[in-house]
Amino acid sequence: MASVSQSPVNLAGSLSSATSPSDLHRSSSNGVNGAPLQTFGNRHVGPWCKGLNIVAKLRKVQKHEYPWPQDPDPNVKGGVLSHLSSFKPLKEKPKPVTLEFEKPLIDLQKKITDVQKMANETGLDFSDQIISLENKYQQAVKDIYTHLTPIQRVDIARHPNRPTFLDHFIELHGDRAGYDDPAIVTGIGTIDGRRFMFVGHQKGRNTKENIQRNFGMPTPHGHRKVLRMMRYAEHHGFPIVIFIDTPGAFADLKSEEIGQGESIAQNLWTMFGLKVPVVSIVLGEGGSGGALAICCANKLLMLENAVLYVASPEACAAILWKTAKASTKAAEKLKITANDTRKLKISDGIIAEPLGGAHADPHWTSQQIKKAILESMDELQKMGTEELLRQRTLKYRRIGRFQEGLPVDPEKKVNMKRKEEPKPGLVSDKVLQSEVNELKERIMKAKELSSTDMDQNVLIEKLKREISYEISEAAKALGIEEKLSKMREDFAKAENKPLTSYQIKNLENLKNEFNENLASAPNYRRLKYKLSLLKEITEARIFAEKYLKTLPLKAKVNEKFKEVLEKSTLKQKIENLKAEVEKARASSFEDFDHELKEKVIEVREEVESEFVKALESSGVRVTSKFGQSSMSVFKAKVDELNAETIQDVIESTPDVRNKVEMLKLEVVKNESAPSKESKEKIEVLQQHIKEGVADVMSSAAFKEKYQRL
Repeated sequence: MASVSQSPVNLAGSLSSATSPSDLHRSSSNGVNGAPLQTFGNRHVGPWCKGLNIVAKLRKVQKHEYPWPQDPDPNVKGGVLSHLSSFKPLKEKPKPVTLEFEKPLIDLQKKITDVQKMANETGLDFSDQIISLENKYQQAVKDIYTHLTPIQRVDIARHPNRPTFLDHFIELHGDRAGYDDPAIVTGIGTIDGRRFMFVGHQKGRNTKENIQRNFGMPTPHGHRKVLRMMRYAEHHGFPIVIFIDTPGAFADLKSEEIGQGESIAQNLWTMFGLKVPVVSIVLGEGGSGGALAICCANKLLMLENAVLYVASPEACAAILWKTAKASTKAAEKLKITANDTRKLKISDGIIAEPLGGAHADPHWTSQQIKKAILESMDELQKMGTEELLRQRTLKYRRIGRFQEGLPVDPEKKVNMKRKEEPKPGLVSDKVLQSEVNELKERIMKAKELSSTDMDQNVLIEKLKREISYEISEAAKALGIEEKLSKMREDFAKAENKPLTSYQIKNLENLKNEFNENLASAPNYRRLKYKLSLLKEITEARIFAEKYLKTLPLKAKVNEKFKEVLEKSTLKQKIENLKAEVEKARASSFEDFDHELKEKVIEVREEVESEFVKALESSGVRVTSKFGQSSMSVFKAKVDELNAETIQDVIESTPDVRNKVEMLKLEVVKNESAPSKESKEKIEVLQQHIKEGVADVMSSAAFKEKYQRL
């Protein structure tokens, strides 16, 4: 900041006095806070500025280091910088780091620890509880890590305990032109006796190491070191293995001044012409030009939770949505996960990680990487030099190539226009249930079913895929998968030919075997549940269709009913009946006295009669003239009369009455454990009683007596 002051008093110095170049700018390091600016060139200075003194104040700042100290360290053998000391394993175990979405697992771990502590203190056996909690923990890990979102994969790729590149091999330093960039490590090593040139980014495992390694962000010196080693590998015929794990190239002024962009471009140019096989593997995050500078390979592989991007989700969100908080949305749109890049044909394969990420079991992850390297190299080393160069060129030519007039590949069309469906078996029951409930609600609310046809078909197809997957899993568990596969092959060969009797018989046998043993399959409940969801959608559709058909009729019926109730004669009778009901103070129809019941039934029948006439006059056919309430009253009367009739028959016929008494006695005698003879005797008595009652009721005298029924 500069300050200008004018005073009639002459201060030290004059604008016209001669100064040496060293006086023009004094460093703040010598303890002086201000430097007099004694000259501005050969400008004319008027008399008004005599006695003027101008002072510029400079801030005290730390001496700039790029990006590591320039002072040599004489105590380090074989290098000039302290960070060139060998990268040794940490003496202490890395501190555990819990990601946001992993917090539910911590609660379960705490419960397991508490129960184990209680068991140790009390000496009691809590093994069942511990096993149950451990099973819940394993299931929770599986649920979380099989349904990761893109931003969660980014968090795993950045995990501080994730395995890094540097391991035991002969490390080669420097670019022979400046610094030895510790953000990039190169060296010669072997896998199963086969020699390779290893190149890769190196992050630190804690804050101190990250500062030493510049957080894995390479400068032009690092890119030139890679270039030197690749030429060395080509000269000696070593295949090259590259490990990528960087947030991006180091972005500062000095890196640009010494050719950051040029060094990346030079690496790209050189890598396309390398005459040895090159395999690149993204270990964590492959960001921007830092990753691009060393990833042009014959094969680009990615760990399952690795990400590859041109801009980080936070940077993309800040550019497009003006806030880094939209990084979750940006991560989904960028298509940066291993699955997305594989689908877009940027990467060539995905290396599996254990549940919990690569940091959960680094040794197992290393074995998978080793296997992937050897498989890829076996394939590439079979190619000649020309074929190897052509394959590498075509790989990158195919990425993002579109030409007008050519039909779009169906797979790409799906990828461009439709959201990717999760693999069958990975969709949770809760998600399926919520989708079914939402669709059912929309079907019920829809005024036209055509508006929900597409959604319904999509969900039905998803459920069918899930059911097909569960059936396949059940077939595996029951040991009939081979039979099923063989039968499918036979049917495929037969094409449109009719099935033979032998094939039909085999199909029936397999079907019966599957149905008989299905209940013992471990996924039987899931299959049954998904079948019930499919049934729910179908039933909701049928119900909605029927309901929509009845809406016009319902409106017409309601309109006619209102007209009937508005008739003056009926309206008066209903009002009088209401008054009598209120006067009786009865809570239900059964509590009314006989006279009031008769009046209610009489008015109801009159209303129903008028209502039926009104409907039939408007062209609506009525199949029954009894309402639900009238039917219940009528049914009660019929049941009462039937009971009285049968009782009269029994009382008036001594033979039937005696058999009924014998039946009662036999039932009471053998109530606890009836024998076979007793059961037969009871059945015979029941049959004789029925025949006796039927004979009496069929007589002319009885018919005449109970003709009212």
